[in-house]
Amino acid sequence: MNLRGNEPLRERLAAEYVLGTLKGRARRRFEGLMHGDAALRRTVGEWRERLGAMAEFVTPVQPDARVRQAIERRLDLQPAVPAWQFWRNGSLAFWRTLAVSASAVATLLLVTVTRHEAGRPAVSDVATLIDEQAQAALVVTADREARLLRVRVLAAAPLTPNQVLQLWAVPRRGAPRSLGVLGRGRELTLPLAGNAIGADVALLAVSLEPAGGSPNPQGPSGPILYKGGWVRLM
Repeated sequence: MNLRGNEPLRERLAAEYVLGTLKGRARRRFEGLMHGDAALRRTVGEWRERLGAMAEFVTPVQPDARVRQAIERRLDLQPAVPAWQFWRNGSLAFWRTLAVSASAVATLLLVTVTRHEAGRPAVSDVATLIDEQAQAALVVTADREARLLRVRVLAAAPLTPNQVLQLWAVPRRGAPRSLGVLGRGRELTLPLAGNAIGADVALLAVSLEPAGGSPNPQGPSGPILYKGGWVRLM
């Protein structure tokens, strides 16, 4: 490719290079020519300024979702996952801590049966929520007949006046469902909506949120502090 003395060709190739339409071997050869041609580099710089200024007046357009998916496949990228879908990242640590949580739930079964036989509130579901160090932080039980959730705080992190903890039911598919904002006490009771903890719910999670709860209608806005398996007992 001989560009010296061919000004129209130099201009056209510089413009195509800046636009990104000069591809493959032709683009690589052009880049090689620029290394030894200061005037050609200046021409490319002029086209960058010219087209860059035009771009400021162009209305942004959201690309089709298929374009992003094609790029992710080509670059072997993992699609972005919402923070509440913490189990979908394949983390071995998560599954280990979930196993610990399940073991902790098992230890509660005998206590649950004893309480039921003693005539105390029936427990239909139970979860032990653990932190990143696999330490139990909260125990959550449900009484489906009375439509109540009971939360016992074992070792929750201290909160500022502008922070609250929010409890979520995390389904296998779809967005999590809020079960309520937790108060400051150690023994808490929350109303239980009929569809809040359906058969599709495998996990409970607690997020750190601003006062009043998550401003995001699709789920937690803050980090997930505690999580655990949700076990149906009866």
